[in-house]
Amino acid sequence: MTRYRDICTELAHQISAGTLHPGDELPGVRELAQQWHTTASTVSRAQRQLADAGVLELADRRRARVASGAALAARRFLQVDSVLTLAGSDDPALDLLTGALDGRLRIVTREGSVAGLNAVRQGHADGAAIHLLHHTGVYNAPFALGMLRGLEPHLIHLWRREQGLIVPPGNPRRITGIADLAERRIASRRPGTGTRILLDRLLLADGHDPDGLRGPQVNTHLEVALAVATGTVDAGLGVRSAATDLDLEFIPLTWEDFDIGLAGHALDPAAHLIAALRKPTLRSRISALGGYDTSRSGEITKLPATDPTNGHVPGRGHRRQAG
Repeated sequence: MTRYRDICTELAHQISAGTLHPGDELPGVRELAQQWHTTASTVSRAQRQLADAGVLELADRRRARVASGAALAARRFLQVDSVLTLAGSDDPALDLLTGALDGRLRIVTREGSVAGLNAVRQGHADGAAIHLLHHTGVYNAPFALGMLRGLEPHLIHLWRREQGLIVPPGNPRRITGIADLAERRIASRRPGTGTRILLDRLLLADGHDPDGLRGPQVNTHLEVALAVATGTVDAGLGVRSAATDLDLEFIPLTWEDFDIGLAGHALDPAAHLIAALRKPTLRSRISALGGYDTSRSGEITKLPATDPTNGHVPGRGHRRQAG
């Protein structure tokens, strides 16, 4: 039994590391048995286990081959009992993702994008859910690169989501955009959250002082919507799905990238999350919330080791599909 598990683990490590590639043919069962000093039946059992996990392809009268998408499948196999810890921003769709991962994703804090990246840097979380707009117009990459420098930073794309102004049914204040927020009570998020940074930038671009904003600071998008629904405020900036949940009206302003920023060593524990994001069933459930684009969910970007503030607009790095 121990030898069978050792063979599974060794092959999965070779495939995950890129030593074996999709389409590569493995040596025959008897040859592998001699190599590992075990029996042919033990090797066959290990290969069947890896085939069930999507790592290998088996066919009658043919040697085993490395399957398409085997790198991600191998990482999932190796991390079968791992739990990815996530800090950072709030999003209603994260609850669907957590449920789909059945205990393999644990959200430790929802204190905002900047706090999330800081938690990753300090080793308190594996990844940070972020949506931070850089002054160059690029989302997330400059911040993850800057705050996770030296940790081989990557981005995993969760989804794009729509942000806008949440207002009461019928829009009694006739709010149409940022210019109409002056002298109104507005529910806002805490400083350091991506939504607060976005609101401050929109106010500045329209000639308003963000420090002049009146109204309560709340912790989540749902709390923004609740403040509007109860009449505590006239409006608030939040995601469309929060407005939909409480039958409120929504004035769209922008779409933004919602990603996970993480260090390179956390990619293996994230294998189950990446696989879940690529499943059509989960994508459909997230899209049904309203205001989500999941067409690139699960895309991985390795960020280049360049200064995000050196005068040019930084790109999103090199995108790759895990497996």
